[in-house]
Amino acid sequence: MARTIATAYKQGEMTDFIRLPAQGLAQAQAEARPGIDRAALAGALRDYHRSLGTLNAETQALLDRLAHPASRVVVTGQQAGVLTGPAYSVHKAADAALLARSLDHEEAPVVAIYWIASQDHDAAEVASTTLLDMSERLHRLVLDVPEGQPIGRIAWREEWTAQIRQLLAEFDAPAEYRAAVSGRIEQAVSGGGSYADVFARLIHGLLSTAGLLVLDPMFPALARLMAPALRRELEQPLASSEKIEDAAHRLERAGFEPQLRRPAGATNLFVEEEDGQRRLLRFDGKRFQSGTREYSRDELLALLEDDPSRLTPAAGLRPAVQDTLLPTLAFVVGPGEIAYGAQLREVYELHGLHQPLLWPRLSVTWLEPNVARIMRRLGTTAAQVQADPEGVLGRALAAERQAGAVSAERLQAIREQLGALTGELAALDPTLEGAAAKTQIRTTARIAHLQELAVRALARAEDERSGQLTRLKKHLLPNGVPQEREMNFLTFLLKHGETPLQMLLELSPGWNGELEIP
Repeated sequence: MARTIATAYKQGEMTDFIRLPAQGLAQAQAEARPGIDRAALAGALRDYHRSLGTLNAETQALLDRLAHPASRVVVTGQQAGVLTGPAYSVHKAADAALLARSLDHEEAPVVAIYWIASQDHDAAEVASTTLLDMSERLHRLVLDVPEGQPIGRIAWREEWTAQIRQLLAEFDAPAEYRAAVSGRIEQAVSGGGSYADVFARLIHGLLSTAGLLVLDPMFPALARLMAPALRRELEQPLASSEKIEDAAHRLERAGFEPQLRRPAGATNLFVEEEDGQRRLLRFDGKRFQSGTREYSRDELLALLEDDPSRLTPAAGLRPAVQDTLLPTLAFVVGPGEIAYGAQLREVYELHGLHQPLLWPRLSVTWLEPNVARIMRRLGTTAAQVQADPEGVLGRALAAERQAGAVSAERLQAIREQLGALTGELAALDPTLEGAAAKTQIRTTARIAHLQELAVRALARAEDERSGQLTRLKKHLLPNGVPQEREMNFLTFLLKHGETPLQMLLELSPGWNGELEIP
């Protein structure tokens, strides 16, 4: 399998594509970030937090630090998933707070900001989440979120609150922990507002004490601060797309698969139209088209002046727009975002910016006590289970039972015997050597396949008896997806109280591994 862009970047490569190496934190710290009106930024964020109902003393103190003329930002972000979405959404937020805390000092404050992707219009990405209760029941929450509209425009519905309350009523967990999580959720929904607002309050409630601010780019005062970057983009509406495509071709020549493609005529801008739908703008050299109507540049500039939140960046432009607003030192990102970043260095340059450090996000797989016991018995890791749960359990059972028929040693012995036989036959008749070698390869491959079938049969039989395989899958591969990308972080707070959150905030920035919940 070809190496991914993210893997190569973490190994110190990709400097032809990404401005700073993954190990470039010291260089990022040494770079100044002039040209940002930090007072205006802090003021707009203060208005946003006031409207959200989260302008408490901790938030005010962070905003005061952000207003410092030498302040820097560690930023991360994610789509506004229901109940905070998959666990990595919270992990990214925690990592931004941890990294900012490690770099912060009085002369040059560093503040963590969580950028909520409220402009995104893909409802399927945010409308569902998975939780696992004490009875080993997977609960799949799916909300009927309308497609095509920016999430920041969709008003939170009472029926969604009712669905969440019903889920919690049926969720098997200690009453005191369930009540605490319910309190967080009720506080988030009671403020009303948009789908993105509820997400913002939940993230803020979890991590504001760790030093995290939340930011919604659709909030009018913040959108207005980003308008100059969008005006620049309208001046050369295909330039950033051409830079992205050029980087895509260079990545392909280097043996990587590019994450972004920009077909001819596609800009990096979306327009929110009168029907509430968000549509990509195309440009033919004279006029812009959205798929339903045409616009002149002057019409779009007038729209931007009237309501800057209606013209929004596509994925290939969003990081640069983000960093025209923020004095970014580091951007906490996942593997897909690193792949995006490999195509955006020159997009930043179009806007007179230097691409900030891309910080590979913290990653945690949570091991609850019952699963940790099984894994110790099997002598395995979460990553191994996620890659091949049946194989891990079956091989452990085979080793316990000393089932030599499925051992690697037995297969190697057969391979060596066939190799010796091939040599003996070739010595008798050299014309037989090729046929004998092919027979050796086919035979050992067939035996290896039969061994694998036997191992998996052992795992299934054990699962019918004890349910161990099913349990491992529910915890580590819920719905067939690795835990961090599917399981909601609130699962662990519902069952174990605040302990998982405290453990998360005691990690080092960028930590990667498994954490056993006591």
